[in-house]
Amino acid sequence: MGHSDDLCNIEGNGDGRSNNGASGAPSTSAATSSAYKLFGRETSFHQMMGGGKAADIILWRRRRVSFGIIVAATVAWIIFEYSELPFLSVSSDVLLILIVLVFLRANYAAFRKKQLPALPELVLSEEMVNNAAASFRVKINYMLLMAHDITLGKDFKLFFKVVIVLWLLSVIGSVISFFTLAYIGAIIFITVPALYNKFEDHVDRYGGKIHRQLSRQYKIVDESISRLPRCISKDKEL
Repeated sequence: MGHSDDLCNIEGNGDGRSNNGASGAPSTSAATSSAYKLFGRETSFHQMMGGGKAADIILWRRRRVSFGIIVAATVAWIIFEYSELPFLSVSSDVLLILIVLVFLRANYAAFRKKQLPALPELVLSEEMVNNAAASFRVKINYMLLMAHDITLGKDFKLFFKVVIVLWLLSVIGSVISFFTLAYIGAIIFITVPALYNKFEDHVDRYGGKIHRQLSRQYKIVDESISRLPRCISKDKEL
């Protein structure tokens, strides 16, 4: 009876494979496709962005604030790009108008004997300053370490990335102005993370495929470059 049950199980699968193998294949492929995470993160994207109010604004969990940032950035870009006014002059005028409006509002409320809502005290704590300085120091040291490795020719991959980024910035800077570039950066910063957070699985899947292809091409280029000194030394010996 045991042999007949085994034969029935084999015939039921049709191709002679067991149910465990058939069900294990999709799970294996799904695991490999979802293994790659953009930026190599191990936490959620919200936690990677900081997990606080700033992350909520960037990921459009506070829609009004996010939309307000886009509107403010668009208005500022139109003013600076098409008015052809100096940045210092426009900034001073905006601050002057805000200060006058706030001052008149406070005096009008005192004249009408109305109490204004309490404003939070704008004070930087020592802890906030120390944390910001420590974070800034780490980033500066990382950039200096990158420059050191590039100067000594240790990391070709890092050198290639820096060259590509600087070349792209040079090309973009010759086509558009600084304010347009800043505006595009602000729009990208407030929209692209939210879109990625919404379509995270699809982006990670295609990003994993592109990352594997680029890794193969990088290995080919790295191997070809590593062979150059050997060929040159052989030519010198001859």
